[in-house]
Amino acid sequence: MLTQEIAKEIVAQTMIRLNRNINIMDEQGTIIASGNIKRINQAHFGAKEVLRTGKPLIISKDDSQQWDGALPGINLPIQFQNDIIGVIGITGNPEEIMEFGELVKMITEMMIQQSFLTEQIEWKQRLIELVFEDLLTDSSQPELIKQRLNLIGVALEAPYQVGVIELGSHHLKKNELLQIFRDSFNKQQTLIGFLNVNRLFILTSHLPEERLKQKMLNVISILKAKGISLRVGTGSTVFVQAHIRHSFEEALSALKFGNLEQTFITYNEIETKALLDQLDERAKQQFSKRILSNLPDKLIDTLEHFFACNLNIGECAKEMYIHRNSLIYRIKKVKEKTGYDPQNIHDAMTLQLAIWILQMLPKE
Repeated sequence: MLTQEIAKEIVAQTMIRLNRNINIMDEQGTIIASGNIKRINQAHFGAKEVLRTGKPLIISKDDSQQWDGALPGINLPIQFQNDIIGVIGITGNPEEIMEFGELVKMITEMMIQQSFLTEQIEWKQRLIELVFEDLLTDSSQPELIKQRLNLIGVALEAPYQVGVIELGSHHLKKNELLQIFRDSFNKQQTLIGFLNVNRLFILTSHLPEERLKQKMLNVISILKAKGISLRVGTGSTVFVQAHIRHSFEEALSALKFGNLEQTFITYNEIETKALLDQLDERAKQQFSKRILSNLPDKLIDTLEHFFACNLNIGECAKEMYIHRNSLIYRIKKVKEKTGYDPQNIHDAMTLQLAIWILQMLPKE
């Protein structure tokens, strides 16, 4: 628990405030950090005595020879969870430093406790992410997953649903972001973690789909208030643990095919696009080219707006800042060039599918 890195940090922070040399010794009495780097890795016999007795040791000027040339000062046991894990030595006149020695000891123990808690949080978070990785594999091991869930205090219960959060640039630390999500969801029934630098996952269990949406919208509101842009994609609800990976894949598809202006996208909204994406590439290109090859970009753009406005001419004309008659003229031109009438529901479906495929195809 008392590592050399922690010891160096304690020495650095304490010496700045006290302007005195500090030594930190491990459970063997070896100096692992010191203001005097020449002393590192040397045995400290005063510390060995503290470790043996469990009591503070004061070394005066007259006592220094007794402790193999140790400098005057005080040596105090460092305790963690009722065990002595090391010793802190403060060099100087014992009478002068005695009054703040206990304070230094307390601060040292607090720093070690904080380091321990941070390590525990990081360990738990890594285990959460490992469990989620396990749930996404075809050959997942239910018993191993169950053991790991027990270690992190989570009990997953159907139904399950996965969300993927895509973050814009932000200033928050990883744990600060995670805490915002933890505060909104039940920690005992939810897994939250990072997929990469700008993407998080959230796996909810025993939570109705509408409640997930409400909670997610609340988180979106909090993050937007902090100036963080984000998009959230959610997969379908599944009732078998082995199907969690399908919900995850659907959440990724929601982000991929959802409107870039939307902050919350469900798989149901983009399911048709996702199904189209699974078709043979040659078949997709052939279909889209056959329908749209005679249309200039201006008319394709018009169709996109027209479909986005649910075939409403008045609303679409207003959205595009053009006269209603101009829009009607463009719609007629589409029919002339393609043979499909955008105002006929069946023809409109064909045109819409062709446009969606065009949007999916790589840009030349």
